[in-house]
Amino acid sequence: MKLRRTRQAKRGRIEIIPMIDVMFFLLATFMLASLSMQNLHSLAVDLPQGHAAPMHTQTPVTLTVTSDSRLFLDKTPVTLDTLAPTLKAMLAGPEASVIVAADSAAPNGTTVRAMLRAREAGARHFQIAVKHVD
Repeated sequence: MKLRRTRQAKRGRIEIIPMIDVMFFLLATFMLASLSMQNLHSLAVDLPQGHAAPMHTQTPVTLTVTSDSRLFLDKTPVTLDTLAPTLKAMLAGPEASVIVAADSAAPNGTTVRAMLRAREAGARHFQIAVKHVD
């Protein structure tokens, strides 16, 4: 008497669709994690909205102007009189840039005076921080 096999041997298959899903999830996770690692050394202010190219600087110094005209250099409080000497010590070289993060309600005169004092300290390149709008 000849017995038949009830199950046929199947070859194993490697499904690629779940692997693509996992790789896409990992890509999205790493992209979001790298975005959250960006750190501006400034205080939270209400930035004006606009479109701007991404920053490509090495170690910028952030000049923050709040809505009540207070000035900060990388979270260090300064005045218009002490801004230039403090910034001169913080600048990395002649090509160093300063990121200006001014509150949208900050007086323009204070922001301009602070930028002029930063120029006296040796800053030649300024970048204006804005909130990205899609």
